[in-house]
Amino acid sequence: MYSFILPFLAFAFVSSATPGPNNVMLLASGANFGFRRTLPHMLGISIGHSFQVALIGLGLLQLFNAYPASFIVMKVLSAAYLLYLAYKIANAAPPADAKPDSKPFTFLQAAAFQWVNPKALFMAITAQSQYAQPELGIWGPIAIALLFMAANFPAVSIWGYMGVQIKSLLSTPRRLRIFNYAMAGILIATLYPMLTADFTL
Repeated sequence: MYSFILPFLAFAFVSSATPGPNNVMLLASGANFGFRRTLPHMLGISIGHSFQVALIGLGLLQLFNAYPASFIVMKVLSAAYLLYLAYKIANAAPPADAKPDSKPFTFLQAAAFQWVNPKALFMAITAQSQYAQPELGIWGPIAIALLFMAANFPAVSIWGYMGVQIKSLLSTPRRLRIFNYAMAGILIATLYPMLTADFTL
């Protein structure tokens, strides 16, 4: 019954560690704000996504399949919000010139963002449809959600840490501006494969 755990943890870690909106934003946040100030963002991703995975497994997947148009709405909202975030990243000021209201994502913002993040939704659907154990009943989806959180946090933390390491290379406003433009461009690029993916099962 429990032979699925190691393969699932591998899936959860690898899918969490591959480039996507969350990780691009963490890389930029680590470089702009440091690891400690990025920690709530990382926790929001891991816990918020775990909550999403649980809800998908406990019934939302059936609701989505019953109303396929909901995916179109989600894709439009996702695209609009990711473009807005790309704009914010591209125009992030160096720390010395930052506005008083310039700050990283909060825990709640990061958790809520998972619902307009196509990659997070796709990961949640794949996790529950491929790895949930029906014989565990209601605890099956919950177990998948908790295991996903355990694998997700170390994976996303790597990106926040990499951002901190990159910060030493961004010693001038020009370098930081180029980096932020690059991160904004990569964030926009993540839209294509996710918006063209087929979420139906």
